[in-house]
Amino acid sequence: MTFTIRVAGFALPLLLAGPAAAHHPMGGEVPATLWQGLASGLAHPVIGLDHLAFLLAVGLLAGLAGQGLARPLLFVVASLAGVATAWMGLVLPGAEWLVMATVLAAGGLLVAGWRIAPAAWLGLLALAGLAHGQAYAEAVLGAEPTPVLAYLAGLAVVQGGLVALVARLARGLPVLVPRLAGGAVVAVGLLALVP
Repeated sequence: MTFTIRVAGFALPLLLAGPAAAHHPMGGEVPATLWQGLASGLAHPVIGLDHLAFLLAVGLLAGLAGQGLARPLLFVVASLAGVATAWMGLVLPGAEWLVMATVLAAGGLLVAGWRIAPAAWLGLLALAGLAHGQAYAEAVLGAEPTPVLAYLAGLAVVQGGLVALVARLARGLPVLVPRLAGGAVVAVGLLALVP
């Protein structure tokens, strides 16, 4: 029973996610208030299928490695830095391509069952955080500081909470489950290649 609940917990968000192109709960409008910024930050990572797939993969990788949440939370901090730098006009060229590449890399690691060196893991998470953050920033470009700060808070809460929850659920999973989830993550990354 517990195994079924865990599998459903991983599959359900993928099935309920909206199209990756949506990427914004405000219908493309820039948040104008603190509450709109917060709502947008809470929703953005889970309505963008590529971002959601990456977060699930990071949580699985962290839980399977059993090394705590410090490394995955580096992704969260780097994503906030990516939003802030883009909002200030410092744009990372090819951020959307990097998002897709990091989704493919994380899914591939799960499929292959690979463990990567700590330095490589930190590098992947830092680069992925900056790229995902730059992509997240599109939702707040042109917004005033208050909604942007609320947006950052929402992003931090939902990303950190989702990664921590998945990492906790990942402990003790049969080997096949993370590999199947990795295949789904790779599929999301490949779909991002389709215009």
